[in-house]
Amino acid sequence: MNTQKHDFTAAPVQIEELAPAARFSLRVRPDGRAALAQALGLDLPGGIGDRTADGGREALCLGPDEWLILAPEAAPLAKAAASVYADAPHSLTEISDREITLRLSGPQVLDLLASCCPRDVEAMPEGRGCRTVYDSATVTLWRDGPTEFRMDVWRSFLPHVLGLMALTKAELQAGL
Repeated sequence: MNTQKHDFTAAPVQIEELAPAARFSLRVRPDGRAALAQALGLDLPGGIGDRTADGGREALCLGPDEWLILAPEAAPLAKAAASVYADAPHSLTEISDREITLRLSGPQVLDLLASCCPRDVEAMPEGRGCRTVYDSATVTLWRDGPTEFRMDVWRSFLPHVLGLMALTKAELQAGL
């Protein structure tokens, strides 16, 4: 006879707003990528959805010439990038105030995400990320573990996204 223990008091999903971090949108042509990566002290991954991390900084490749970079609040990325602009023309735009990051975790986080996200999040490998939508809001989704994600949401869409998540979370808790 097999027995299983279930903690029915545990929340099926935890939703937590993370502390602000410096956030940059980077565009650079392939021939300038290596020089810029060296100046930033962070490898810029080449495959869409690939991520790298080093010293508290993270880079997520969103397109063939586009990256989202996260860094500690006081990171001097703009100055470092400016130092190689002549050799590696690029666009590095700080977008820190545009988005809020949510940490989503728990045994039913995949169900929560599937409720409003058309992407097959279960098939998304750990350590990858992507731009997608949650209902009608454009979001960036980072998969950090089997049941742990981060979601970057534009500040103006946050009430809408959190409202949908609260509704879905209540349905999951009720077993609907």
